[in-house]
Amino acid sequence: MGHSRWRLARERELAEGHRETAEVEQERQEHRVSMALAKVVYDRRVELGLSQSELATRTGLSQAKISRIEGSDTVPTLPLLAKLAKGLNASLNIAIDEDDAQVTLTAHEAA
Repeated sequence: MGHSRWRLARERELAEGHRETAEVEQERQEHRVSMALAKVVYDRRVELGLSQSELATRTGLSQAKISRIEGSDTVPTLPLLAKLAKGLNASLNIAIDEDDAQVTLTAHEAA
């Protein structure tokens, strides 16, 4: 089953009153946060014209770690997030509510 068909089936089930378990919903929320972080890191890196290797050098991380972050395959620690923000010359903002998560990078002004 393709992703679009799976999504439609899930939406239909929810509309019919089917509810996911709390555990499944928690996993979805964690995945949404991870995907949002991956997107802002990738977008900012591309905006700066950096390769993953160049960002790795700027952050003191490995290229493989940058790849895992951009692929949302890792749960970064707070110190790692601080290194990312510094390497991307931006402030990282994460807002997590019960049903939503917002991740943004705000570029620092050039000196």
